[in-house]
Amino acid sequence: MTRVFALLFAAVSLLAGVGHARAQGFDTRDIMGGGPNFSNFGIGRSSPIPRQTVSFASNYAPGTILINTAERRLYLVLPNGQALRYGIGVGRDGFRWAGTHRISAKKEWPSWTPPRQMLARRPDLPRHMVGGVDNPLGARAMYLGSTLYRIHGSNEPETIGQAVSSGCFRMTNEDVTDLYSRVSVGTPVIVKN
Repeated sequence: MTRVFALLFAAVSLLAGVGHARAQGFDTRDIMGGGPNFSNFGIGRSSPIPRQTVSFASNYAPGTILINTAERRLYLVLPNGQALRYGIGVGRDGFRWAGTHRISAKKEWPSWTPPRQMLARRPDLPRHMVGGVDNPLGARAMYLGSTLYRIHGSNEPETIGQAVSSGCFRMTNEDVTDLYSRVSVGTPVIVKN
């Protein structure tokens, strides 16, 4: 009974702290959005499509990333006929693509400069954003060859499993951080529609 009371007290204290932060005008997305200081407490916005290890028969070498845009899933090939499967957001109609590239760069909390093609469609976008919790690239980004496309984090987990991007592949910050830790520059990435 004492343990139940302690857990209840901790939950009430946490909620009171969030309420205080709101009253003081702080942006609580750092707390409730699973920012870097609070992820160990399990207070995050997890993917609507949980990451899982699955059977995966293929001829791809372990360490290869396979993106299936029709399934809206990213597979990291593991040894012994398995893969880690992640839910992703993909390009909306007219922005989906297929091909083979390699990860050409990796960045933590990357800055974002919208490409001119995107600015032509959306002149309201900022010309540059420094990395951080409000940045649309999220916690990590892996750049695909010399293309404008990336596998990157997102502060909008509700878009995972949706077709809403301009061709990039979105993951939750939790999932992209996990994938980022498992791959390196030079990792092959195969994109299939």
